Amino acid sequence: MGEGYRILVAEDERTQMRQIRMRLEDKGYEVVEASNGREASRIFQDNPDIRMVLTDLLMPEMDGFQLIEFIRATQSSYVYIIVLSILEDRDSIVRALAHGADDYVCKPVFQEELLLRLEGGRRLLRLEGRDALVFALARLAASNTGESPYRLHRIREYSRLLSSAAAEAGLVSRRRAGEIADLSPLLDIGKVAVPSDIWSRRDHLTPAEEELVRQHPVTGAEVIRATADHTGAAGLEIAHDIVRHHHERWDGKGYPDGLRGEEIPVAARIVAVADAYETMTAGGNGGRLSPPQAAEEIWAGAGSLFDPALAAAFIGVSEKMADVCGRYRDAVLGVGGMAAPGAAMPPTPK
Repeated sequence: MGEGYRILVAEDERTQMRQIRMRLEDKGYEVVEASNGREASRIFQDNPDIRMVLTDLLMPEMDGFQLIEFIRATQSSYVYIIVLSILEDRDSIVRALAHGADDYVCKPVFQEELLLRLEGGRRLLRLEGRDALVFALARLAASNTGESPYRLHRIREYSRLLSSAAAEAGLVSRRRAGEIADLSPLLDIGKVAVPSDIWSRRDHLTPAEEELVRQHPVTGAEVIRATADHTGAAGLEIAHDIVRHHHERWDGKGYPDGLRGEEIPVAARIVAVADAYETMTAGGNGGRLSPPQAAEEIWAGAGSLFDPALAAAFIGVSEKMADVCGRYRDAVLGVGGMAAPGAAMPPTPK
C-alpha cells in the first residue's frame, strides 16, 4: 500500500510513536522518526524527498504549528501534512489547518483511518494541474459531510454558466469568469474542521453547534490564505473571496461579515447563486425542487438574497443549468424533479 513512500513522523510520546511506526511499516511505508519539531525540521531539510509528514501539535523545543510553518516556508515541492490531535481540541485543529496542515487524525489513532488519510494524501501528491488539486481539496471537505460525489461537478458547471453570463453582462472579465468556475468547488473547504456527526443531524443542532457551522467560511478562508502565503499559488485570492463570502446576502443579512451589495466580491456573489441552486435541486435543508421551481426561487431572491444583475443573468442560462442538473444527478435520487422539455421558466427580468 505505502511502497516507495517515506513519511516523517514527529511525535514525542514514545508509545504512540512505536504504535504508529508499526502500523505504517506493516503497510509498506518507510518511517523516519523525530521526537520533537526541531529534530523533524533538521530531518526535513536533509531529506528533500520527504513529501508526507505526520506531526503531533504539542511537542518540546519546536511545536507542531512551528514545524508546519517551517515546512511550508522551505518546501521545494508540495508536502502533505497530517496533524495528530485530541478530538476535544478543535481550536488547535483549526489553527493547524490555518497554518497550512492538510488534514488531521484524532487520538487515539485508528489504523484504518490513518491509512485512509495517508492514501488521500498520496492521491493528492500524484495529481497534476490546478483543476485536479482543487477537486482533491474540495473532496476532502465533502467527505466529512457525506455529500454527493456529484455535488462538486454541479457547482463547477453551474458557476461556469453563471460566470460566462456575468461576463456577457459586463460584470466580470472572461478570464476572471473562467477562474471563478475552476475555483468554485473550494467553496466549503472549511467544513473539514466541523465534526462529521454535526452534518448528519444538520436540522437538530444546539446554538453552539450552529455557530460552529456558521464559522466554516472563516475557517476555510484561513486555510486558503495560509496556502497562498506559503505556496504563492496563483488564483487563491479569488478562492479566498469565494470561500469566505459565498454565504453573504445582497441585503447584508448573511454571514460571516454581514457584507451587503457590491461590498460582496463578485466571485462570491456568483458562487452564492450556484450554491443556492444546487441546494434547492439536490436536496438538503431546503428540500428538493425541480429546476423551474428553483429558478423561480432564485428570481424571487433578487435584491435580497442575490445580486439582481446576477439573478437576471441566471434566468438567461437557467435551461442550461437544468441540463447540468440532469447530467450529474445523484443516482440514489433518480431523475425526479428534472425540467421537462419546453418547461416554462420565470419571465425574463426587464
